[in-house]
Amino acid sequence: MTTTNSQTKPISDLEYDLLTVLQNKAQAVQMYDTYIQDANNAGSQPCAELLEKLKQDDMEHAQELRRHLQEVMQKGKM
Repeated sequence: MTTTNSQTKPISDLEYDLLTVLQNKAQAVQMYDTYIQDANNAGSQPCAELLEKLKQDDMEHAQELRRHLQEVMQKGKM
Protein backbone atom coordinates (compact mmCIF):
# COMPACT_ATOMS: atom_id res chain seq x y z
CA MET A 1 0.00 0.00 0.00
CA THR A 2 1.40 3.38 -0.98
CA THR A 3 0.91 6.33 1.33
CA THR A 4 0.50 9.78 -0.10
CA ASN A 5 2.50 12.74 1.08
CA SER A 6 -0.51 14.21 2.91
CA GLN A 7 -0.81 11.05 5.00
CA THR A 8 2.78 11.30 6.24
CA LYS A 9 2.67 14.95 7.31
CA PRO A 10 1.63 15.81 10.87
CA ILE A 11 -0.36 18.79 9.56
CA SER A 12 -1.44 19.90 6.11
CA ASP A 13 0.23 22.70 4.19
CA LEU A 14 -2.91 24.78 4.69
CA GLU A 15 -2.86 24.25 8.46
CA TYR A 16 0.82 25.15 8.55
CA ASP A 17 0.24 28.30 6.49
CA LEU A 18 -2.61 29.46 8.71
CA LEU A 19 -0.60 28.71 11.85
CA THR A 20 2.36 30.68 10.51
CA VAL A 21 0.26 33.72 9.61
CA LEU A 22 -1.50 33.52 12.99
CA GLN A 23 1.85 33.41 14.78
CA ASN A 24 3.07 36.45 12.85
CA LYS A 25 -0.10 38.38 13.70
CA ALA A 26 0.19 37.42 17.38
CA GLN A 27 3.79 38.63 17.50
CA ALA A 28 2.84 41.89 15.78
CA VAL A 29 0.03 42.50 18.27
CA GLN A 30 2.49 42.05 21.14
CA MET A 31 4.92 44.56 19.62
CA TYR A 32 2.35 47.28 18.94
CA ASP A 33 2.40 48.43 22.58
CA THR A 34 6.10 49.23 22.23
CA TYR A 35 5.51 51.09 18.98
CA ILE A 36 2.58 53.02 20.45
CA GLN A 37 4.70 54.01 23.46
CA ASP A 38 7.48 55.18 21.12
CA ALA A 39 4.98 57.33 19.21
CA ASN A 40 3.66 58.77 22.47
CA ASN A 41 7.21 59.48 23.67
CA ALA A 42 7.87 61.30 20.39
CA GLY A 43 4.74 63.39 20.97
CA SER A 44 3.06 62.04 17.84
CA GLN A 45 -0.57 61.39 18.71
CA PRO A 46 -1.54 60.75 15.06
CA CYS A 47 1.08 57.99 14.83
CA ALA A 48 0.00 56.51 18.17
CA GLU A 49 -3.61 56.48 16.96
CA LEU A 50 -2.63 54.85 13.67
CA LEU A 51 -0.64 52.17 15.47
CA GLU A 52 -3.54 51.52 17.84
CA LYS A 53 -5.86 51.12 14.85
CA LEU A 54 -3.41 48.72 13.18
CA LYS A 55 -3.15 46.75 16.42
CA GLN A 56 -6.93 46.40 16.58
CA ASP A 57 -7.05 45.34 12.92
CA ASP A 58 -4.37 42.71 13.50
CA MET A 59 -6.24 41.43 16.55
CA GLU A 60 -9.38 41.02 14.44
CA HIS A 61 -7.36 39.31 11.70
CA ALA A 62 -5.83 36.94 14.26
CA GLN A 63 -9.29 36.03 15.55
CA GLU A 64 -10.50 35.39 12.00
CA LEU A 65 -7.43 33.27 11.25
CA ARG A 66 -8.06 31.28 14.40
CA ARG A 67 -11.65 30.54 13.36
CA HIS A 68 -10.49 29.43 9.91
CA LEU A 69 -7.74 27.28 11.38
CA GLN A 70 -10.18 25.56 13.72
CA GLU A 71 -12.48 24.74 10.83
CA VAL A 72 -9.62 23.51 8.64
CA MET A 73 -8.33 21.33 11.47
CA GLN A 74 -11.78 19.83 12.02
CA LYS A 75 -12.79 19.35 8.38
CA GLY A 76 -9.49 19.30 6.52
CA LYS A 77 -10.52 22.34 4.48
CA MET A 78 -13.01 25.19 4.38
